[in-house]
Amino acid sequence: MLLHFRDPAKLRTKTILYEESFYARDSGTLEQLKELSSRRQAIQDSINGISTITPVIAREMAGGITSPVLQDLQKIERYLPLLENLVTCVVEKKQNRNVIQWTSQLAIRWTSPLSGQSGRGLKGPRYFQVDDMRYELGMTLNLYGALLRERALEVVCTDKAEAATLFRRASGVYVHLAKNVLPPLKASLPPESCPEVTPTLASIMSIICLAEAQAVTVKKAEEKAASGSLLAKLHYGVVQFLDEAELFMKESCADLNDISGKLKKFIRIASVLHESRSQRYIAAEYTKIERFGVAVGVLRYSLTRVLPLRPGFQWKSYRKFFPTVLYELTSCLVPEQTSDHEKWRLSFQREQDDLQNMLRKCENENEFIWHEKTPDVDELPTLEGTRIVQPIPYKSFGLDREFVFVT
Repeated sequence: MLLHFRDPAKLRTKTILYEESFYARDSGTLEQLKELSSRRQAIQDSINGISTITPVIAREMAGGITSPVLQDLQKIERYLPLLENLVTCVVEKKQNRNVIQWTSQLAIRWTSPLSGQSGRGLKGPRYFQVDDMRYELGMTLNLYGALLRERALEVVCTDKAEAATLFRRASGVYVHLAKNVLPPLKASLPPESCPEVTPTLASIMSIICLAEAQAVTVKKAEEKAASGSLLAKLHYGVVQFLDEAELFMKESCADLNDISGKLKKFIRIASVLHESRSQRYIAAEYTKIERFGVAVGVLRYSLTRVLPLRPGFQWKSYRKFFPTVLYELTSCLVPEQTSDHEKWRLSFQREQDDLQNMLRKCENENEFIWHEKTPDVDELPTLEGTRIVQPIPYKSFGLDREFVFVT
């Protein structure tokens, strides 16, 4: 049930030539600047889709790695040590007029896949420019975290432990962004900037990654046939993570006044699906103790949460079971037509089918054997969650090389 939301990795950027903007005092510094430009260009060519290197050559250059996502992660991990070192040197000289001018000449520009309308131009995605080296570091780390998520999605079917670790590492990258990298950048931001540079969005992405890590952990527990009560709590732990992210977004609307609608839908949809799975496990536990009336009530309520999110759904056959206000509260927009949409639709179809089949069986058994009264919504069991994952802290690469400039 792990929904895919790949937009954070759809970052694009423009060329930067460090050696043409920064004036190096010695040959060592010049070589490091050229190396920075070269390593960044390799990342740019890949994410912009303009690389002329064949897959065979790319695999050889990456030491036999065949996954394009893993190749990109390797490129970023080669770029970040030098970049972090340069940022440290530049920040120490941030009041120097020459350094300010050189940074401006770099014209650091990135797109914003998590923006709403402001992220789109007339001829394609809009590029946001900020004249601060911490912006380059922040956007590179955003890309790094997003690609760690992508790699987790690649391996989730074959190695769930590794996938959960990758999601937790991505969460740690976003925590580092929110706490250490982005707050000092705020003073340099223009009036209109992208949400990726706000600590708020980095915090939200960190929580989403934890929800995804827990979702993978739950799937592994399901394969090991853990108890239904435990699985219900673990699934609802995912819901608690996602609800926390959603609340964070609502409380920070001033910082995120033009955030992607698709991100909002993803959080809402994933939350409802995991809540539904939790309720199915709860209903199954009640059937074991022959409380079929409660099981029917839980499953009916779950349908009120899932069905409004389905494309083309008509409420006429189910609305009689529920108050009008509940119907209005659970209504939600359908996901937009994107490459992720089909995966979302299939997840909904599976969940709806499983819910309806289970409900039908419970209703039949209750009607013909047990004759239990179905409780009202406010009498249903309260959902309980357990959260068992934490971020893996990001550690800077720790390269210490001296940049000597003509200042």
